[in-house]
Amino acid sequence: MKGSIRLDTITIDPITIDPIASFSSSTIQSSILRLDKLHPIVSGNKWFKLRYYIEDAIAHNASTIASFGGPYSNHLVALAFAAKENSLKCIGYIRATKEDAITPSLQEAQAYGMQLEFMGRTHFQAIKNDLLKKKNNGNHEQSGVYYIDEGGYGALGTKGAATILNEHCKDYTTIIAAVGTGTMLAGLINAAAPHQNIIGIPILKNEASIEAEIKTLLIDSTKPFRLIHGFHQGGYAKTNPALIDFMNQLWETEKIPSDIVYTGKLLYAVNSLLQENYFKEGSKILVIHSGGLQGNRSLPSGTLVY
Repeated sequence: MKGSIRLDTITIDPITIDPIASFSSSTIQSSILRLDKLHPIVSGNKWFKLRYYIEDAIAHNASTIASFGGPYSNHLVALAFAAKENSLKCIGYIRATKEDAITPSLQEAQAYGMQLEFMGRTHFQAIKNDLLKKKNNGNHEQSGVYYIDEGGYGALGTKGAATILNEHCKDYTTIIAAVGTGTMLAGLINAAAPHQNIIGIPILKNEASIEAEIKTLLIDSTKPFRLIHGFHQGGYAKTNPALIDFMNQLWETEKIPSDIVYTGKLLYAVNSLLQENYFKEGSKILVIHSGGLQGNRSLPSGTLVY
């Protein structure tokens, strides 16, 4: 993964696979795919999930891209920057009210030119589904607004996420990633070789629906994968002292930055599973660092040592 790569209008930096010494032993090798190094703003998996949506929006002569998310959405920050770089207007429909304190993530999206529309929480899902239905009916070609579901969920987001895995990832027996909407995990499942086990760690309290949502995005719905629940720490962007202590220790020992929304919970889960001897001897584990550290900005100064 050497050399700078240019995807459309955004130049991304080399992606490395780094060993995680403290997660490895004489019988298990653990490494991490550092998607967080890809770009300072369109960080981690966000570019992969957005790349084909932006291409499709431009092909349909859209003047505006709109999407949906919560107040700590890395997806909306990345989309705002990507839209700006492609000379497109941008709208973010927010699962919050105008009365809620604006988060650093939303401030950043706004700084890149995103128009924020606060939809509240009660009817957010219904409004979102209505807008996406209009897109599916072709109304975006008349309005000039191209809608993308939360987190890039959908066929094009999955297609992009499948390009995360390349020839450097084929030697690994286990690939493990955080799960929000499930878009990235679906792409990883679609791209995985037959010998590779794909494991997802949900970071939302959506245990009842997430497996079905992932399966709707699979090319082959019978392709196996596993979700391991119980590591969401109370829900989206929820945290506790044990998680913060773990993230700080991980930085001290491995110099891997993690966040309270996705990668902190993912790596906490992997560490716990290793301690429980969950993985078979001889396993070669690849952890996907999906980037997006903006959620940490909600923490009091000094909470994290990096």
